[in-house]
Amino acid sequence: MRKMRIMNVGLLIGIGIFCPRSFGQTTPPTWQEEIRKYVEKQDWDAAMRIVDGQVARSPDDTDVRSWRARVLTWSGKLDEAEHEYLQIIAVVPNDPDEWMGLAAVYTRENRTQDALSALDRALQLDSKRADLHLARGRALRALNERATAKAEFEEVLVSDPHNQEALTSIASLRSGPSHRLILKTNTDLFSFTGANQEQGAAFISRWSDHWQTVVGGSFYHWAGVDAQKVNASVTGKLVKWGSLTMGGAVAHDSGVIPRNEAFFAYDHGWRFAQGGLWRGLEANYEQHWYWYSTARVLTLNQTTIAYFPRDCTWSLKVTGARSQFTGSGTEWRPAGLSKIGFPIKRFENRQLGGNIFFATGTENYSQLDQIGRFSSHTYGGGMRFQLAAAQDVNGFAGYQQRNDGRSEMSFGFTYGIRF
Repeated sequence: MRKMRIMNVGLLIGIGIFCPRSFGQTTPPTWQEEIRKYVEKQDWDAAMRIVDGQVARSPDDTDVRSWRARVLTWSGKLDEAEHEYLQIIAVVPNDPDEWMGLAAVYTRENRTQDALSALDRALQLDSKRADLHLARGRALRALNERATAKAEFEEVLVSDPHNQEALTSIASLRSGPSHRLILKTNTDLFSFTGANQEQGAAFISRWSDHWQTVVGGSFYHWAGVDAQKVNASVTGKLVKWGSLTMGGAVAHDSGVIPRNEAFFAYDHGWRFAQGGLWRGLEANYEQHWYWYSTARVLTLNQTTIAYFPRDCTWSLKVTGARSQFTGSGTEWRPAGLSKIGFPIKRFENRQLGGNIFFATGTENYSQLDQIGRFSSHTYGGGMRFQLAAAQDVNGFAGYQQRNDGRSEMSFGFTYGIRF
């Protein structure tokens, strides 16, 4: 009995010594919870210190690297985030979460086509995930692919019938036509005669995913002579077949511009697999007829645009022009233009881009003094500033060297607004 009392006393002493420590202890937060805490405070430096410490301990752990990519994305270090995701995908190419994370980076960079390609790959790996369809619907909506965007949002509702974003997005895509108004002004300064000036406006209406119209007008002042022109066109589009445009113009020409114009154009694009050097290719063929009071001109135009990473583009336009003046024979003359487009600076909802171009031949067939009478080389460039989601400003300037020691300076800008 005495022995039992001693054992009970020892047990009580042990409980008194160790249990308070046990009850006073709490499970320390995980490193993921610590990161979330700093992310909520937008303390990116502290969050990166934690995640970099975990990477140092487990450099081959793709889950840890994925956390690093997310923090880089949230903190706005998009180039580093893209690099991190691409390294992860090289190791685990079949994880849809990593492709979705990469798409989020591209979306933040306004690289919507790249984001769409990444989401396509994610959906190939898991076609039933509502969040992937939702993200793809956003990307398609940003590209104004309304019908396919609506289909993606409807796919979300199959597995998540009460998803508020999908319901709201479908309702917004049922809204009426979208429009764009473009105002433009151009000035040509010559070394051998007075200046040419042009002002104009175009009203673009997208009536559905398949139909678009353009109505516009231009006003010219050339060597003291005024002229006016009205133009219109209609475009039909099919996702698989491309777009076909037909249009024309009539003018009070004053002997300066064509009295009548007619044209048609066919355009088709191809999107390539994400991750390659070429992200897409677009081809456009156009025939344009100009009827002057003293001449007739037919131009055959072939334009090819190559799309590269980071919204860089390269376009090449080749033109063959058949000119026939009253009292003279017919003459074919070639012309060509090459242009490189590139991003300059990205802001939260704004973007600044630029381009440089070089052209050779007789490039301008819309004014009588520009056709069939000289050869030239033209150098220039332009800038585009996205003021907001619905507004943009474009400017350009160019210098043209002609034969006989003549030259021309051209500059102008356009302002566009969508509503």
